[in-house]
Amino acid sequence: MLAALMAQATYARSLGGPLRLADEGTFFVGGRTVETSYAGTSPAGPVPRGTIVVDQMYVHYRIPENSEGKLPVVLVHGGGLTGASYETTPDNREGWATYFARQGYPVYVVDTPGRGRSGFNSASINEAKSTNEPKALPSNVLMVTGELAWELFRFGPKFGTAFSDTQYPTSFVAQFGAQGVPFAEVTLEGGAMQTAPKALAALLDRIGPAIVVVHSLAGPYADALVAVRPQLVRAVVNVEGAQSVMPTDAQVAAYAGIPVLELFGDHLDAPVFTAAPRLRARQAVVDRINARERGRASLVTLPSVGIHGNSHMMMQDRNNLQVADYILQWLKSQLK
Repeated sequence: MLAALMAQATYARSLGGPLRLADEGTFFVGGRTVETSYAGTSPAGPVPRGTIVVDQMYVHYRIPENSEGKLPVVLVHGGGLTGASYETTPDNREGWATYFARQGYPVYVVDTPGRGRSGFNSASINEAKSTNEPKALPSNVLMVTGELAWELFRFGPKFGTAFSDTQYPTSFVAQFGAQGVPFAEVTLEGGAMQTAPKALAALLDRIGPAIVVVHSLAGPYADALVAVRPQLVRAVVNVEGAQSVMPTDAQVAAYAGIPVLELFGDHLDAPVFTAAPRLRARQAVVDRINARERGRASLVTLPSVGIHGNSHMMMQDRNNLQVADYILQWLKSQLK
C-alpha cells in the first residue's frame, strides 16, 4: 500500500494531476525503402541483400478531451536530443508536452529522422567493416558531452558552476545527460536538413494545420517547412533557433501572414554561439520577414518580459511552465 501511495505521489508531481485524453498513441511518417547489401550479421549468419526503411520519423501524440477548436502543437527537439526534451524534466516535473495538452491542445512530439526511436541507417558502418574501407563511414557522429552542454546550454559560466539565478535544475544534470543521443542523422542521405523538414511536412499532411515549435538545431527546419507547407503552418515558435543554416529568400517570403515568435532565454552575454551570435542571426531573420508584406515576426528575450534565469533548455527549467504560459498567451494573441 505504501509503495502504491508513493507511486501516486510521484505521478502527481510529474504530471501535475490527472490528464484526461480522448486518444494517445504513436505512429511513423515519411520514410523510404532502400536496398542494401550491408544490413549486418544475424545469429544465423550474414544478412543477404534486402530492403530497409530509412528517413522515417517517430511521432507520439496526445489528444485531450477538451481539444475542440484548438490547433495541434508539434514539438520538435534540438541537437543531440529527442522528443524526451518536452516530455518531462530531469527533476521529474511536468514537461511542455503534457502541459500543452492540459491546456486543450492536441500535442505531437517527434523524434526526427536518425534520432531516438526514429532509427538510423547502419549500412555505412557495416560496409566499412566488411570492405575495410573507412571512407564509407560518416565523417563525424557527434555526442554532446556534459562539459560542453553545461556552457553551451548556459547552465553556468563553466562546468560545475551554475549561474546564481539559473532556472535549470543543475543538481539533476546527470539525468539530462541520460537524454542525450548521437547525431545519427549523419548516416542518412542529405542529413538532418534534407530528412527532417520532409518528415515534418508528411506529419502536417496527415494531421492538418498546426502550430510548430522548434528548438535550437531544429530552428532551420521551420524555415524549410514553411516554404513547402505554408498553408499548414499556422504559427511558429522558434526557441533559440540555430543560425548555421539561414533561410533563403523564398523561405522568408513563405512566412507571409504566419505569426513567428523567436524566443530566447537569459545570460545572452555568455561567450557561446547559442547566446548573442544566435540572437543576432535570428533577429536578422525577423527583420527580413518583417521587411516583406504581411510579415508577422517578433523576437523576445525572456528577461525583457520579466522572466529571468532561463537556460537554452527553457522547456526543462524550473519555471518551464511559466515560459509555456507566455507562449500560450502569445499564441492566443496571434491566432484570433
